[in-house]
Amino acid sequence: MVYRAIGLMSGSSLDGLDIAFAEFHENAGKWSYEILEADCYPYSAEWAEKLKNAISLNAPDYQQLHVDYGHYLGQQVNRFIDAYQLHYKVALIASHGHTTFHVPAKKMTAQLGDGARIAAETQLPIVTDLRAMDIAFGGQGAPIVPIGEKLLLGDHEFFLNLGGIANISIAAAAGEGYRAFDICPANRVLNMLAADGGKEYDKGGEMASQGSVNHSLLEQLNALEYYRLPYPKSLANDFGTDIVYPIIKKAGISIPDALATYVEHISFQIGSSLEKVKTQNARMLVTGGGAFNNFLVDQLRKKLSPLGIEVVIPDARLVNYKEALVMALIGVLRWRQEYNVFSSVTGASRDSIGGALWMGSEA
Repeated sequence: MVYRAIGLMSGSSLDGLDIAFAEFHENAGKWSYEILEADCYPYSAEWAEKLKNAISLNAPDYQQLHVDYGHYLGQQVNRFIDAYQLHYKVALIASHGHTTFHVPAKKMTAQLGDGARIAAETQLPIVTDLRAMDIAFGGQGAPIVPIGEKLLLGDHEFFLNLGGIANISIAAAAGEGYRAFDICPANRVLNMLAADGGKEYDKGGEMASQGSVNHSLLEQLNALEYYRLPYPKSLANDFGTDIVYPIIKKAGISIPDALATYVEHISFQIGSSLEKVKTQNARMLVTGGGAFNNFLVDQLRKKLSPLGIEVVIPDARLVNYKEALVMALIGVLRWRQEYNVFSSVTGASRDSIGGALWMGSEA
């Protein structure tokens, strides 16, 4: 079977809306893919501010933003279809939405972007609310990307995404099943620190490379309670913005030193998460915006090489659009009514078929 679908991803780093149009081939349970077109539409300052402050809105204003953002997503999909001449080629759209509230302990998660509005704008079938079913079954609702890593990228033992939050998938440990969890805030905090220095982000890790690690601050960050919790576990965006960032600012150190210290923190936590995994000559596929941070990648290689793990940076298109690609696959699996979230990853009572389906097309 052949499926052509669009995946939408808005990450916690708030850099923009990732859109990927992919063709999937399924034959006797084996999947392959090709990203046919992809783009990132940066958020305007107004939209970035709206999404960043969404959690402070009252209920009616939050719901209005949910509606407005749904229309916005639909309009951006139409823009993408027009730009790449994809009319009558797209069978399905899967939208992750933009995460605001994520509290698995209370069986609650929320992503902005009303599916009905996207469907109305595009007049195509839309799959949204990809995490809700897993949360209802008692899971973390995250990470959900491992299904795509297993089906599409199974020739690696580890998958690291360096987005607003760093998360990892582990397929290498025999007898333990597929595992994945959020490690620590990543680009969201790095970008906030870079913004304090008048830059949108620390390109290539240049500022961080000029700084020195503040070991007192590093110890304080590494002592945070989340890092002692067993998996499955996941992070909300506010862990980075409301807990980690203020700790760094309170230290009163220079921006290069703050960046260098936080890069060390990220690489330390990633290495610490893998120390107990028995592996040899393993490969870790690294994607997300952090894969372009040369300084961070160098520090990662230093931490992981003694563990027998090779850091692999794929082509730029996969680095940038892996999550949007996987959202498209999750939508296709939902359309096929097949499991698309692993309970071994999230801690739910069972695997689930996640996603609400909105039929924007005529019957």
